[in-house]
Amino acid sequence: MRLIRRFWPLVALACVIALIFGMGWNRYLSLDTLRDHGEALQAYCDRHYVLSLLALVAVFAVLTASVVPGVFFVTITAGYLFGPWVGGIATSIAATLGALVVYAVARSALGDVLRNRAARDAGLMQRVCDAIDRDTFWYVLASRLAVVVPFHMINLAAGVMAVRLTPYTIATVIGLLPAHFIYCWIGDSLHDLLQVDPDPDIPSLFYAFWAPMAGVFVLAVILPLAMKTVQSRLKRRPA
Repeated sequence: MRLIRRFWPLVALACVIALIFGMGWNRYLSLDTLRDHGEALQAYCDRHYVLSLLALVAVFAVLTASVVPGVFFVTITAGYLFGPWVGGIATSIAATLGALVVYAVARSALGDVLRNRAARDAGLMQRVCDAIDRDTFWYVLASRLAVVVPFHMINLAAGVMAVRLTPYTIATVIGLLPAHFIYCWIGDSLHDLLQVDPDPDIPSLFYAFWAPMAGVFVLAVILPLAMKTVQSRLKRRPA
């Protein structure tokens, strides 16, 4: 019974991954799906708003937990269907639910293996484990805001170190919001663009997306540099 409790999250996750790839559902994670079926999806969401939103959260959480490539396109679809604010909040919550699944797998089935490997290699994983154990909330928040550590490495490290769920969960939701707002903003802009021009050219795409892409640049480049600068200055400050 103890063995079942330890390994059932890993087995369940492996079954979900096998089902997704076995059924070929991962092929639908592309902008082609949105271009070909966007109007039909929008009509369905207009008729069944709450049900569609709950379905989006469920699908996004499952895809995040299963580490299937292409979840970014689901974020774009959320913005396309629900706008930047509702879509951004919904996908941030869904991504956090998926992260908690990976956390559970790392804490139960893979905890000992990952802990021993991190201690043996003394590389990035070990540094992440030490940092997240030392200050869970602020490390997770900073890592989610400025994408300097892979998303699931943080989830695995949190599970390995068995950090408290409350600060980890709150920091994850808050830290994901800015990026998800921006990605959903891209989806919302795409929706507006395709309404007036189903086959946009390069200048039209640039005009529609320059502002959200500037936000992506800030999160991916400017914010990490700013955080590193602040961190280095704090280290040089005399005690």
